[in-house]
Amino acid sequence: MAAQGARDQTPIGHIEIPVSFPLAIDQIRLPQLPEEDDSFDYSERTQWIRAAVLGANDGLVSVASLMMGVGAVKQDVKAMLLAGFAGLVAGACSMAIGEFVSVYTQYDIEISQMKREVMKGNGGSASAEEAKKKKLPNPAQAAIASAIAFSIGAVVPLLGAAFIGQHNVRMLVVALLASIALVVFGGIGARMGRTPMINSCVRVLIGGWMAMAITFGLTKLIGSAGLDM
Repeated sequence: MAAQGARDQTPIGHIEIPVSFPLAIDQIRLPQLPEEDDSFDYSERTQWIRAAVLGANDGLVSVASLMMGVGAVKQDVKAMLLAGFAGLVAGACSMAIGEFVSVYTQYDIEISQMKREVMKGNGGSASAEEAKKKKLPNPAQAAIASAIAFSIGAVVPLLGAAFIGQHNVRMLVVALLASIALVVFGGIGARMGRTPMINSCVRVLIGGWMAMAITFGLTKLIGSAGLDM
């Protein structure tokens, strides 16, 4: 009877374990599930985040690379600053115009798609149509953001070179400031878009280094080949 009683009690122990164990796990995980920020649609930020981050990175990398290339064959600080300023103005205008045309094309495509859906009777309610129009890209906003961001990025190497007379130190400061700014811009873009920060920073930094190194190396090679600079 004692053995039979032990056997009768054994299934009870096995039933209690799987019932209580998942409950304990659920109690541990429940506080981690709710996140208030999940209700925000971060894709709505994509338009101006992309324009701003791309513009800042382009301004920083292109002007820093241009100044490094000129510095590879000319030690005159005036030549570096003039080249950098010309790159700032030309790049800002190019970014603004290019971004405006690109985003306006996307805007026209989405407007045409909405009209086709309305004609087919798939447009939905008026409130849904209004919500779609609010999410359409803004060409002017993208163009202004690109131009301003490009100028901000381009100013970094210009300021670094403006107050340093010794050529080697000036080149080192430009490269150092550009590297720091690249990490900052990559981190800002990752933070605003809620993407992995380390991956973004490393990707932007390596790309900037490659651009500056290639520009410096090729310009130095051409300058040492006998061209009168």
